Amino acid sequence: MRVAVPLAGRVLRPFQRFVSTESAGGLVLLGCTVVALVWANSPWADGYVHLWERPLTVGGRAAGLTLSLHAWINDALMAIFFFLVGLEIKRELLVGELASPRQAALPIAGAIGGMLVPAAIFAAVNRGGPGAAGWGIPMATDIAFALGALSLLGPGVPTSLRVFLTALAIVDDIGAVLVIAVFYTAQLALVPIAVAAALVALLLGFNRAGVRHAAPYAIVGVVLWLAVFASGIHATIAGVLLAMTIPARSDAGGDASLLVRLEQRLHGVSAFVVMPLFALSNAGVRIGADLAAALSWPVASGVVLGLALGKPVGITLVSWIAIRLRVAALPPGVSWRALHGVTWLGGIGFTMSLFVAGLAYGRGPLLDSAKIGILAASLIAGLAGWVLVRRATRAPVPV
Repeated sequence: MRVAVPLAGRVLRPFQRFVSTESAGGLVLLGCTVVALVWANSPWADGYVHLWERPLTVGGRAAGLTLSLHAWINDALMAIFFFLVGLEIKRELLVGELASPRQAALPIAGAIGGMLVPAAIFAAVNRGGPGAAGWGIPMATDIAFALGALSLLGPGVPTSLRVFLTALAIVDDIGAVLVIAVFYTAQLALVPIAVAAALVALLLGFNRAGVRHAAPYAIVGVVLWLAVFASGIHATIAGVLLAMTIPARSDAGGDASLLVRLEQRLHGVSAFVVMPLFALSNAGVRIGADLAAALSWPVASGVVLGLALGKPVGITLVSWIAIRLRVAALPPGVSWRALHGVTWLGGIGFTMSLFVAGLAYGRGPLLDSAKIGILAASLIAGLAGWVLVRRATRAPVPV
């Protein structure tokens, strides 16, 4: 007879496994970004554009769906990424850093400052201009790149600092999902929305009925994706909705819950398949000879100032206020210098920033300007954060 395992033990995966997957994925993501940039600025640049714009039909001729390869990656494959984000959010809310109000206070406060200040800076720089719609670009943190940069410092970095950065990035993800759903949604179609709502109710019914196999959720999830795609809401939101219905409790046998099993199975798929393909198809931008002039454009400068300045200022300022008001406390073993260094790593936007930029601008020079700003800001924030955290923790550089 098996002994029942507490919910925390069944839902919360080992933190080091999560960090190692995200860190390795960040290195692969970096490599694919470099490949995309080199390809887009090579003599074969036209081939880069034509490849991702090539149409692909899934399904039969009568009822098939035809999208460009780029759209399949951004709308369908990225739904897997958002599904994983949703699973992580649910786990954190149940048993992670966001489960306890006292523990959650600091990353939530920091994330709020790290979203509002960058958005305000971008909006101020682009006020009344053609790029004003991109205010959501500098709001999110790329957890893979941020944890990857932190992992390069080796074991000298306190675990509590890694936990804070992870929780901060997950709260950022919650904000980004809400921004995409509310502000970057096209004209809505009510019938598909009603169908999507009915499907979510069905999935919740599966959960309540004790369904613990992935297949029923996957089948209904595909139909949910089609309904959300047809509704005008960005299709990737279907991934988050599906994740919220996945059972977090295991069956009476005490085995790992479906939520944990899916997280474990999909982390590698997301980190080493979905995100590299996203980087290859989205990070390529032609960089002209006058890079300084390109960075001076309002969209690019707004992104750079928002991510590389607004993020650390916003996170640090609101975290300081929360601690002064005694609603939060510094993580154990973490100094203010180390925390401030990590806030710079929060300025690595990349994945979600590129995603929001595509929603805000579509194709064209505004998107290219945003990409240049995102790449420059992520590089600046990553290097600054790495140096500051290393000095604050006196962590040796791994050799």
